[in-house]
Amino acid sequence: MNLTMTDDKPKKPRTNKYPAKGITLEMMLTALVENYGWERLGEKINIRCFNFDPSIKSSLNFLRKTPWAREQVEKLFMWRQNTGWDPRDDHK
Repeated sequence: MNLTMTDDKPKKPRTNKYPAKGITLEMMLTALVENYGWERLGEKINIRCFNFDPSIKSSLNFLRKTPWAREQVEKLFMWRQNTGWDPRDDHK
């Protein structure tokens, strides 16, 4: 009898919510930071990783572990993609 410690269950591949568009969470976050900047993004989505010492890496770590926060980022990104503007933007 072979007593090896292997996991024979196939792991479910992580699926992208928007696979047809090829958009990753990192791409969404980067685009939002380019559009709004960290300060404004922190006003729109009030989470600590956007308001205190923000970085793409730390924000991605948090968003990948926190479904409600990731959903807010995805909703803002898709809204921005679909409308192309925000009535509170100064330049529009």
